[in-house]
Amino acid sequence: MGVEIERKYLVVSDFKADATDSYVIKQGYLSSHPWRSVRVRISADLAFLTVKGASDANGLSRYEWEKEIDIQEAEALLKLCEPGIIHKTRYLIPEKGGLQFEVDVFEGQNKGLVIAEIELPTEHHVFNKPSWLGEEVSGDEKYYNASLSQFPYEKWK
Repeated sequence: MGVEIERKYLVVSDFKADATDSYVIKQGYLSSHPWRSVRVRISADLAFLTVKGASDANGLSRYEWEKEIDIQEAEALLKLCEPGIIHKTRYLIPEKGGLQFEVDVFEGQNKGLVIAEIELPTEHHVFNKPSWLGEEVSGDEKYYNASLSQFPYEKWK
């Protein structure tokens, strides 16, 4: 619980050789309001209910509250979510400075979209950028999962 500081990037080339783990994620939104979203997520064998506040002016920081819930409860809550359940595989990639990239490969209506995120201790923290990182999209709301559930990648063209 607290402020999440995160940078997002498009992925422009193969990254999987750097991955140390991966798992499937299914998530939906009970509320996808831009000022606050309420998300239900099942990832691997865990489930969470997460509330996120609005991003700050530069799009790097926002308040986040998260609580682990029972998987059966999460499955029931997913049935109450807004249309547009997100399906993706997340790959974990250690960063040389002790941090970790999370690379999401989206499926379904968001197939073809690959986004890397890195959570940072401060907004100005310097980290190593691998060659597969492309354009930074931090703060661009169309890349938020809540937005992707309502206006998926396949409709952007």
